[in-house]
Amino acid sequence: MSVAWNPQGNTIASGRADNTVKLWTLKDGEWKFIPTQIKHDGAVSSVSFSPDGKTIASASKDNTIKLWTKEGKQLKTLSGHEEPVTSVAWSPDGNTIASGGGDNTIKLWNKDGKELRTFSHKAKVWSVAWSPDGNTIASGGGDNTIKLWNKNGKQIQTLKGHNASIASVAWSPNGNIIASASNDNTVKLWSIEGKELKTLYGHNNDVLSVTFSPDGKKIASGSKDNTVKLWNLKGEELQTLYGHNQRVTSVSFNADGKTLISASDDKALILWNLEDLKLDKLMKAACQQVKDYLEYNATESEKNLCNKNS
Repeated sequence: MSVAWNPQGNTIASGRADNTVKLWTLKDGEWKFIPTQIKHDGAVSSVSFSPDGKTIASASKDNTIKLWTKEGKQLKTLSGHEEPVTSVAWSPDGNTIASGGGDNTIKLWNKDGKELRTFSHKAKVWSVAWSPDGNTIASGGGDNTIKLWNKNGKQIQTLKGHNASIASVAWSPNGNIIASASNDNTVKLWSIEGKELKTLYGHNNDVLSVTFSPDGKKIASGSKDNTVKLWNLKGEELQTLYGHNQRVTSVSFNADGKTLISASDDKALILWNLEDLKLDKLMKAACQQVKDYLEYNATESEKNLCNKNS
């Protein structure tokens, strides 16, 4: 249901419908499963690493957020939401946790688990995200809007334009653009002043997750149409990634931007090597350029090379 990298890029956490959080770590070039006892009393809808990578926050349909060490030891249970907690996110400085829930609220907590304040989106909150400077929180709601708040709970902006619930919100690394994924099958890009910049069309079902690459030049989206799509900031589709056979619930870039991970209802996590995808795209373009040569003059091995990239 949710997937996240640690800041160092060598550990992956996934939140699952079986009430557990699973961890993997990269060791000697291979991903190793880390046995833990990380478990809620309901499905885990969201996971987030603290900026120092030492603590994991998990949000659950059991109405709680739990804090865990990266080794899987439970530290705190944050109770206060009256409905399932759908999203959780650490502030950039690691001192505050934001959570969104089915009770229409956003809550802020300190890292010791104390509730600091609550503010209302006035609709189910499906996603929360901190701006890179840590001064603003974006919430995506069931009322088809994205709302921007300061840390004191004052509403700054309401972004309107989607025709269905907002499933996911994300900030660009420079904090100038907000991306929103919606059940209206689109991703939209917004300025922080609330102006709609672009609408990204291409998915043919609900878009459930959206994220920016670390350099801010690409956007990845995961959808109920079982695909992951990559886009540029102009709203142009760069690539569609096929591999899952059920809806893609979560996407996340590694810190170096070279790897993307996607999570799906098919119970699989897929790691995509974006450097290989670039090469694949170049090969396809090259083969298209020499189409006539391939048809009339190429050797069988040359033809076979391009057949693999057709």
